[in-house]
Amino acid sequence: MDFNAVKALHIIFVVSWFAGLFYMVRLFIYHIEAQEKPENEARILGEQFKIMEKKLWYVITTPAMVLTVLFGTWMIIQVPSFLKMPWMHVKLSFVVLLLIYHFICQKIMHDLKKDSFKWTSTQLRLWNELATLFLVIIVFIVELQNTLSWVKATVSFFAVGVALMLAVKMYKRLRKK
Repeated sequence: MDFNAVKALHIIFVVSWFAGLFYMVRLFIYHIEAQEKPENEARILGEQFKIMEKKLWYVITTPAMVLTVLFGTWMIIQVPSFLKMPWMHVKLSFVVLLLIYHFICQKIMHDLKKDSFKWTSTQLRLWNELATLFLVIIVFIVELQNTLSWVKATVSFFAVGVALMLAVKMYKRLRKK
């Protein structure tokens, strides 16, 4: 298959994977917050969220992840010199972190399925922002490639992410007072 066709498929499945991750964590937040409802309503909503989470995870998110990795690997096989480029090493490091994020989300889903609520909705909101940072960092690394500015961009995005998380925590503390 032509390199550009493989690249297009890779991008399509990256978009699908992120869409699944973003919506999945949003479902987790709703699932957690549903537990604050009256018992009967919480039970009904909880069961519905379990169904939605399972379908989203196994029909969209995980297949998109697998296909993203497959087409990304295919591109590297077609152009093995990518592995000699420093930006690709940085990108692949973030992809590994994204894969870890994916499987932590799967663990959260399995915990919720067992009615084990270990995360708060605020923690999950912060968790969701981490996926956004991965997306932004990976896209900038790929687009800027060998220019030195991607290093500054990566550091800047992490700094913004940390600042965002601190701001959310401070806001929550102020709101409680």
